[in-house]
Amino acid sequence: MTAPSPGAPGIGDPLLPLDGNGGYTVRRYTLDFDWAAPRTPFGASTTVEATATQALSRFDLDFAGNTLRRVTVDGTPARAVRDGDELVITPVRPIAQGGAFTVRVDYTADPTRQRHRSDAIADYGWVPTPDGIVLYPQPDGAKMIFPVDDHPSLRAPVTFHITTPPDLGAVANGRLVERVRRPDGRIRWTYDSEHPVAAQLVQVAIGKFTFVESTGPHGLPVRDVVPDGLVAGTKAYRSLTSEHLTWLERRLGPYPFRRYGVLVGDTDLPVALETQSLSVVPRADLLGDRVDAERNLVHELAHQWTGDSVAIRRWSDLWLSEGHARFYERLYSGAHGGDSFENAMRSAYERHDQWRHDDGAPAEPDGDAHLFKQMRYDGSALVLYALREKVGEEAFDSIERSWVTTYQGRVAGTHDFVALASGVAGQDLSSFLTPWLYGARTPPMPGHPDWHPDPVQG
Repeated sequence: MTAPSPGAPGIGDPLLPLDGNGGYTVRRYTLDFDWAAPRTPFGASTTVEATATQALSRFDLDFAGNTLRRVTVDGTPARAVRDGDELVITPVRPIAQGGAFTVRVDYTADPTRQRHRSDAIADYGWVPTPDGIVLYPQPDGAKMIFPVDDHPSLRAPVTFHITTPPDLGAVANGRLVERVRRPDGRIRWTYDSEHPVAAQLVQVAIGKFTFVESTGPHGLPVRDVVPDGLVAGTKAYRSLTSEHLTWLERRLGPYPFRRYGVLVGDTDLPVALETQSLSVVPRADLLGDRVDAERNLVHELAHQWTGDSVAIRRWSDLWLSEGHARFYERLYSGAHGGDSFENAMRSAYERHDQWRHDDGAPAEPDGDAHLFKQMRYDGSALVLYALREKVGEEAFDSIERSWVTTYQGRVAGTHDFVALASGVAGQDLSSFLTPWLYGARTPPMPGHPDWHPDPVQG
């Protein structure tokens, strides 16, 4: 019998090595939020149901930025120590390999807690709104919100219990299970994520909302969640969701979740986010130009297939998530009033060597600070465009549908994509894709000998 030992403090991702934790797998999270008022700390608890993958003397959860009150393992108080962003928990008795255990962490949540990145993410974590909050957990900000096994390859179903004053609404990923008025007049909302979800894709929003219900293709339930004062102003673009779903399903196959909707963020942050089954789109995106609005709406919707349903194996695989979303965003926009798809790709090609120099190749970012840079968006969409030019549209479309169906609900990485593309196309594509994904210089674009990258500056 193996002696109990500590679980690793991270899963060893080369870019963010302390993201996630070793020694166990999570079976379910249950989040309890007792909301008080905007920008006001409130009582919260997280219950983590897990299974040990080794004999554990202690284990970690990713947790940052909240006041810890009590930790129990299987109902018994446990020793808990903060070590940076790690919550190190030592149970009274070791946990046997294969054993199921339940951790409950009681804490005071701070709904103003944020961090800043110098890439497209900018500020992330809790994002206050005039009467509540929305969440922007990407890339690893979930640990500011609840104790978690926080890596994009790690997923578990989530149950949400959110208690609000009677004049506020609450929403989370998935299905509304129950809405109950308590004796004190407060409302308890219960949601179930319906599918396992990665921590960076968890959503909870609280505010004065209107819930707008409609039906998408094949009877898909569509639920938009809109701040009361923005319902009329955002209706025109929100009503395009069914059209966007139909367009993407023709290319990628059936939508992979049981419902979808747009959460209108009443915030000045410029970032939209593909939180699972409920994309956050800032109000400005839905109150401005139609071409720009549709680009963001299609981008976040495409993520539901690529990034949400098909999760990335490690952070350097982000090009698979953001590149696919940008590819379909640009393809749609080019046919609906935006810049032509080919012009967008040629522009990306001209800047590609500069992006490689500044931020690393598409599948090899120069550190986590370079993750959400232009290379992972237009630069990675260009890799998919090059693949399409290499194999032809028919083979490319077959690759794409096979990718999202083969790995639906699973984790996949760059090697998986190259292998699948080679199999579907009937030719070894590794020698073609490797320099595109990892090389220091941008390869020639098939079919476009007149395209040339601009000289690198700096």
